[in-house]
Amino acid sequence: MTTATARISRPGHTAAKPARTAKSRERALAWARRAPLLPALLFLIVVTQLPFVVTLIISFLNWNSLSPTKTAFAGLENYVTVLTDPDLRQAIVTTIVLTVSVVLASLLIGLGLALLLDKKFIGRGLARTLLIAPFLVVPVAAALIWKHALLNPAYGLVNGILTWIWSLFGSSTPPQLDLLSQAPLAAVVVSLVWQWTPFMMLILLAGLQSRPMDTVEAAQMDGATPWAIFRHLTLPHLRQYLELGGLLGAIYIVQNFDSVFTLTAGGLGTANLPYAIYQTFYYANEYGLASAAGVVVVIGTIVVATFALRTVFSLFKKEAAR
Repeated sequence: MTTATARISRPGHTAAKPARTAKSRERALAWARRAPLLPALLFLIVVTQLPFVVTLIISFLNWNSLSPTKTAFAGLENYVTVLTDPDLRQAIVTTIVLTVSVVLASLLIGLGLALLLDKKFIGRGLARTLLIAPFLVVPVAAALIWKHALLNPAYGLVNGILTWIWSLFGSSTPPQLDLLSQAPLAAVVVSLVWQWTPFMMLILLAGLQSRPMDTVEAAQMDGATPWAIFRHLTLPHLRQYLELGGLLGAIYIVQNFDSVFTLTAGGLGTANLPYAIYQTFYYANEYGLASAAGVVVVIGTIVVATFALRTVFSLFKKEAAR
């Protein structure tokens, strides 16, 4: 018996060949589905991942552009400086305070607006459009609006309203509120809350509209008060949406640069970590130190994004289980 004959007569050989052919077809179809995405994937790698790798390499160097001949390997020295330098450490604290305050305020106000817009009333569509508008404004333009049109002590709308209210009581010396110099960090927080509240409102409104209304109606028929329904039914249902909004908002706000740069230029204790990186890179010309601070921001963002993705996946599973 020849080798070919023995191979053909071997038990299961005839069935194995079609199985391998089927697997090959499935693999070819899978690559055919992925092939259109390869250019986008390559573009994403070139635009995002390669610069990050270069930044990571630079973060381990002692590199000052004013002394390019003295560039040397620094190890973890730049990262130690980021965590121990008083200015950079203060920038980290400012970033945390700014992010937490903006996220919490935006969530609370967004929850209140979402509860209002969940009710049926005349002009609800127009109200939704107007409330979403701040989120559609370019961040630099939004900061300029707050700096000049609203908070300017000489001709801003806030002082204009205060002057008008003060004049109703017959006083000739109205108070002049200069929030940008008296409470600069609060001014940055207010501008960011104004811009990010619509984002939180949209997420929470989507959560409210996905509530099981039969349960709510049953609770109303049993005599439950609106506060009891909100506390025991609505709020537990919105927990994951609150987490998602908070995590997504934190990802973006921790990287905020526009508002700090436009409103206060990082002065009076408002310099967050992105602005401190800008100062370190462009003014101090410390490329290695700035890159290390940037890597710290990226690591913090990745940690928050991981929790955000877990929340999104849990929401998808919950919707799929219905």
